[in-house]
Amino acid sequence: MTEAPVLRPAAGHGPGLERCHGSRLSVEDGALVLRARGRTRRVPVGDGGVARAVFVDAAPADAGRDEPGRPDAWGEVRLQDRDGTQVARIPLGDWLPEAPALPERAVQREQLLERTGVAGLLKAAGVPLHVARDRNDPRAGSGKGGVSLGPGPAFPLWYWCVRGVAGTLWFSAFTVVVFSDTVPGRLVLLLALTALCGPVARLVLRAWTRLRAGRRRVTVLERVTPDPAPGSGATVRFLRDTEVRVQNRDLVLRDLGGQEYWFPRTGAHAVTRLVKVLDGTGRPVGAELRGPGEQVRAVFPWDLWFGGADGADGWSRLCGVPGLAVSERRLGGKRTWPKGPVLGTGLLPRTGRDARRMARFPGTAAGVSSTAVMAFGNLFSVVQGVRVADTAPAPAAVAVAAGALGLVLQAVPYAVHELRGRLVLDRTAAERTTNEEARR
Repeated sequence: MTEAPVLRPAAGHGPGLERCHGSRLSVEDGALVLRARGRTRRVPVGDGGVARAVFVDAAPADAGRDEPGRPDAWGEVRLQDRDGTQVARIPLGDWLPEAPALPERAVQREQLLERTGVAGLLKAAGVPLHVARDRNDPRAGSGKGGVSLGPGPAFPLWYWCVRGVAGTLWFSAFTVVVFSDTVPGRLVLLLALTALCGPVARLVLRAWTRLRAGRRRVTVLERVTPDPAPGSGATVRFLRDTEVRVQNRDLVLRDLGGQEYWFPRTGAHAVTRLVKVLDGTGRPVGAELRGPGEQVRAVFPWDLWFGGADGADGWSRLCGVPGLAVSERRLGGKRTWPKGPVLGTGLLPRTGRDARRMARFPGTAAGVSSTAVMAFGNLFSVVQGVRVADTAPAPAAVAVAAGALGLVLQAVPYAVHELRGRLVLDRTAAERTTNEEARR
């Protein structure tokens, strides 16, 4: 009997690793059970609970599905009771490990259900699954109501609370300051301190993330690191960060900046095959990690992973992973490899700038806008502090100091990240070796 799938979330790094390690969706004792960030939510199956599921998969011509950044870009499964009322929903993109590395809709329909494990999960729960190709399909319902069975946000709740409260107070004070002829010193002080909360909270989040990572205990059965061929362009950062980690229940691919893609080793959607790909002359060009339905989940370009002097050892250890069936296939004619977008082809960025962007500490959904707003807030604090220096010298001094400190707290981590990347991490490994030999 096939083991019931346990869903793994989409890849993440920084605070998002918390989801990779702890968020799971499974079937237990007649209920769908979601565990995420220390909380457990149970959705009963059967009478009084989930009676059927509808996968809402709009046709490719539906332009609304192609909007970037939409949370439902990959589609969702709506869980309904016997009367058709929505009880819960499963956002599929949140449970596809390689989703951050793929274009939206790169995997569709039944293949998406198999890769995420949702098809096997519902089968194990005894819930019939229907597919709606149109969002207006009567079976799909309105899409409103019910709980979301997602792995939760990448950022912890305390961070959002601090940023939300501080942002609300700052905007209120900012509005009064802009539209007032005279500005009280206490209001400028409030403006400066709330603006400072953003950079401080981000630094605390960095420390919190590092502390949590140091406390995780993961049993690693095997660890395979790249051994690139000379001239492959592998950088110091690539060699430091990239690896395949074999754990008790998971096979984990880690890339630049610590982003991890967790694949199950058991269950209906487990990765079960490792295929060595040869060109027409018999030369290896790469390897494929395959899952259900022979779908390629990840690829390993041969020159980057196993082309070096010790590459054969890494390949033999990867082949020795229990549960992986190893085989070979030869490309015919002028076929290119790999075919289509797949995880593993972009692990070594083309430029150092791209590598530093990938390895940067993750931001919120606002992206660069969030950093720009924080910088503006701190700069505005300095300006207002100077403005009230004559009427309220003490609050003015604190406001100027707080604004300057906020700018420094944003600039220093960015400068360190960029300089370290340019001078050390994003140089090719061969170039760094040559420089070290020259210094000797």
